[in-house]
Amino acid sequence: MAQSSQINQSPSAKGNNGVATEDVTPESEFEGFHNYTAAEVFIQGLAGLVNQGDVETMIRAQKQMLQRFEKTNEMMLNCNQLSQSRLKNANDDFKKHVKLLTEMKKDLDYIFRKVRSIKQKLNQQYPLAYAEAQPQRSSLAEEAEDETEVAS
Repeated sequence: MAQSSQINQSPSAKGNNGVATEDVTPESEFEGFHNYTAAEVFIQGLAGLVNQGDVETMIRAQKQMLQRFEKTNEMMLNCNQLSQSRLKNANDDFKKHVKLLTEMKKDLDYIFRKVRSIKQKLNQQYPLAYAEAQPQRSSLAEEAEDETEVAS
């Protein structure tokens, strides 16, 4: 950096007894740094120790990374917008399908009730013919019919 200290041995610097005293002048110690604070002087000294080529390489790498992050961020925003629009469409379709299924269930319940009432009327009017015409039902069909009866 600069010289550690200078001894000024001019006749005016001699003490009362004629012995030379140390005269440390900050101006002579930091000649290039007239109006700088100690922190600024330290930073400038530290900057002199760093290889400028390495600094430029780091800055270039940081700029490239910034560009990549900006592109990635833009791609993520586009992906989010696309996902949001597709989710909205899927929700709309889902609601339509749920509505359709509930209407179909109501219709099937109505049909099963009508078929059951027709069977009961046929059984009352023609009990012998109904018993002969009644097919052997599987347990799955019986369970489904029992469930609809319980729901009614």
